[in-house]
Amino acid sequence: MRFERVCLGALSLLAVSPAWAADGGYSLLGDWPVKVVSESGIEAGLRGNWSYDYARFDDASFVDDDAWRRQELSAYVRKPGVFELALGYDFRNEVWLDNFVRISGAGGDLRIGQFKTPVGYEESAVGTAATTFMERAMPVTAFYAGRRLGVDWTYEKVPNWYFNLAVQAGGDLLGDNQGRTLGGRVVFNPIKDDTQILHLGLSASNEKREDDTLRVQVRPEAFLTTRRLVDTGALNRIEGIGRLGLEAIWQRGPLLLQSEYLRIGIDRYGAPDYSADGYYLAASWVLTGEKRSYKSAAFGNLKPSRDWGAVELAARYSHVDLDDAGVALGGRQSNWTVGANWYIGQHFKLQFNYVWTDARRRGVELDPEIAQLRAQIYF
Repeated sequence: MRFERVCLGALSLLAVSPAWAADGGYSLLGDWPVKVVSESGIEAGLRGNWSYDYARFDDASFVDDDAWRRQELSAYVRKPGVFELALGYDFRNEVWLDNFVRISGAGGDLRIGQFKTPVGYEESAVGTAATTFMERAMPVTAFYAGRRLGVDWTYEKVPNWYFNLAVQAGGDLLGDNQGRTLGGRVVFNPIKDDTQILHLGLSASNEKREDDTLRVQVRPEAFLTTRRLVDTGALNRIEGIGRLGLEAIWQRGPLLLQSEYLRIGIDRYGAPDYSADGYYLAASWVLTGEKRSYKSAAFGNLKPSRDWGAVELAARYSHVDLDDAGVALGGRQSNWTVGANWYIGQHFKLQFNYVWTDARRRGVELDPEIAQLRAQIYF
């Protein structure tokens, strides 16, 4: 099986890395030389996330699979606090990532290019290499609007506050999602010190689409299947789309509690309006005692303090309700997920997730259980 070969190959490299470091080379478990810095302070470097997944379903109507989930590679040139130029592409999913020019100064950061829309903390703020679970929670993937071309402004110079406002228009770099989106996100940290962080966030957006149709659907937190268990079908005569997000996260040492509530409202002409919502509650505990980094109103990856790595256990409950009586019977779905992560050095991670799904749509109930594994290299 390809997934097993990937894992065995990665572990073989890890086994020889201490010897390599002893000979004066770079250890695979330590920091990698993926950037260069000039005497003037200008940095040029690479970022990457290559993830290979395996998924097994207990329901015969699903197909077990193993494949690359992501093959992301980005390059950047920047001078911290002055400017940044970024270019990125996901070769597995054939999509452009964040591609922009950013200018920084006393008035904040001004960014022009393609970047994420602001509603949905797990998608808009957390990088793909730093997710606690293998997939984002259902309500985030159901309602998230994706990347768009535009301009945004970020301001972080007020203590314990984070502000972001965006105007995005003209679709994305693939020529999809034509229209205009106005959005913003604000985060307040009433507690922020070396022992704990309390993160409270609010985000909202308004979208005017040139294409007057929209379909709200979501996979069962396992992206190697193309099946959507809840699905509104195509909603037409779309005049405007409003999205709302609420975030609450608390970290104290190795414990992290996280939740989001998301809502979408669709205004239609000549047809009834539609609305749907969802939420999730998640908890993670790092058995080895490390805590996640926190920067620009987002939690990042762990950095193990031991040679053999760090271990994290996690659990999550997520729910979406796509039913709106008289408009669309998209269905309701709830998931329970338990997970375990092994952070091997600073650039390798192995993840295991087990998902219990309960989906009901138009009188049909499906409850597959899903076991998933991931081998990840990131830098």
